Amino acid sequence: MRSRAVGLVLGAAADAVWGDPRRGHPVAGFGTCAAWLERRWYADRRSAGVAYTAVLVGGAVALGVAAETARPPVLRTLLTAAATWAVLGGSSLAGHGEALAEELGAPPSPSDERHSRRNPGDESAARREPVDLAAARARIPSLCGRDPNLLDLPGMARAGVESLAENTSDAVVAPLFWGAVAGIPGLLGYRAVNTLDAMVGYRSPRYERFGWASARWDDVANLAPARMAALLFAGLAPAVGGSPRAALAAWRRDARRHPSPNAGPVEAAAAGALGVTLGGRTVYAHGVEERPRLGSGPPPTPADLRRAARLSRLVGAASAVLAAVVARPV
Repeated sequence: MRSRAVGLVLGAAADAVWGDPRRGHPVAGFGTCAAWLERRWYADRRSAGVAYTAVLVGGAVALGVAAETARPPVLRTLLTAAATWAVLGGSSLAGHGEALAEELGAPPSPSDERHSRRNPGDESAARREPVDLAAARARIPSLCGRDPNLLDLPGMARAGVESLAENTSDAVVAPLFWGAVAGIPGLLGYRAVNTLDAMVGYRSPRYERFGWASARWDDVANLAPARMAALLFAGLAPAVGGSPRAALAAWRRDARRHPSPNAGPVEAAAAGALGVTLGGRTVYAHGVEERPRLGSGPPPTPADLRRAARLSRLVGAASAVLAAVVARPV
């Protein structure tokens, strides 16, 4: 019985319908546990970070192994579905992107795709919606770690598009990839690695050494999924008025400029698919980074942000289908 494939599809469907659990989210619970352990184990040494990461990721994988041995197969299917739903974040991610686009004044109709590409950078032909910068700034932390008070409207549109691209890979494509490859242990282990990278994987004075292991494990875990995500962004570009050729060209030309080996291909392919340019001065809580320019179009507008959210949903759906097709029967 293909309990793994069925469970992955059911979990992806649950995420599409219900989004993240409103209360008692398992990933939030893992984060609380990780923060508790950090307060007790933190030391400004790589060895401390290696032990910290190994214990938390190993615990998640062990829990997945125990669930994977469940009998009968129907129970294993349901556990796979529950784990998939718990680790995916695609529906909430795209929902935040769509809401941010609305708050920034994006036209509500799907026809915004035609407007934004016929007259790049000019939304005068489309009906503008009221702009609510206060609400948009309040939403930014749900998408990325930038300081919303330092972002203007174009900066928030760019931040939203970049976050949708990178997090579609991290929160959708990669979990499904590892779920197909390794079942529940892959789902839980990957989400543990990615969560730890988001918590301690910064190049800041506190985490330069302690977070090194978490950041490197996340790089390795995302090598294949990120390139799969980039291919899906390119292949599905026509659905949002984009060009697969432009997406592949941007990936080939610009990805290597990005400091991340995995965010580079994904963001470059997304920029090419949407016909925009991403990158530039980026302000995080831990400091300022000058990100390379990705793509060759105008800066993203709120209408492009809405297109990016639609593309994110399509990539997520395609990833679920691919995961079900390649999942090993168990």
